[in-house]
Amino acid sequence: MNKKTMKPGTLLAPCPVVMVSCGTEEESNILTIAWTGIVNSDPAMTYISVRPSRYSYEIIKKSGEFVINLATAKLIFATDFCGVKSGADVDKFKETGLTKEKASKVKAPMIAESPINIECRVKEVIPLGSHDMFLAEIVAVNVSEDIIDKSGKLRFEKCGLAAFSHGQYFALGAVLGTFGFSVKKKSKRKNNGKNIKGNKLENGNLKQKV
Repeated sequence: MNKKTMKPGTLLAPCPVVMVSCGTEEESNILTIAWTGIVNSDPAMTYISVRPSRYSYEIIKKSGEFVINLATAKLIFATDFCGVKSGADVDKFKETGLTKEKASKVKAPMIAESPINIECRVKEVIPLGSHDMFLAEIVAVNVSEDIIDKSGKLRFEKCGLAAFSHGQYFALGAVLGTFGFSVKKKSKRKNNGKNIKGNKLENGNLKQKV
């Protein structure tokens, strides 16, 4: 495979696309973020990177709290709107028709239409250049009962979650495997070397049927 070396850029993809709600139930805003992720397991910690020029920046810095609301394919129009419009000019909850929902641990409201809401408290603000990173502890997670099966397992495939990649939004597709499937002992049942969704494992590499 031939490669071309390019200048440094933000080409890590796909990235989660989320709506970050901040402020209070009375005075709130929504900020769309793609620069977010998990940084620690115990305690559970996350981050969001925000340009200091964004309207939500001072709100989050002053309150020290925010909620990460995962975006779905059905919420992409509202998600994009909240990323291109400023809370200084419009009430994003009103304009998008999204519903405020009371959080359990923080004052910032959750977005009711999002299947998963992650409540966060800022531990540190780290200036990085174009963005400042808000390093935060996850203090509560709220999950829609619709995506919890009878055994208590989260069924993320029912969410219809979306992702962001180089200026475009994508709906997540078929399951390719589960964590550890590459070293899992083979079932006694004959499977002809096939894994989930009819994909084949050839020479240690996952090959999708096309």
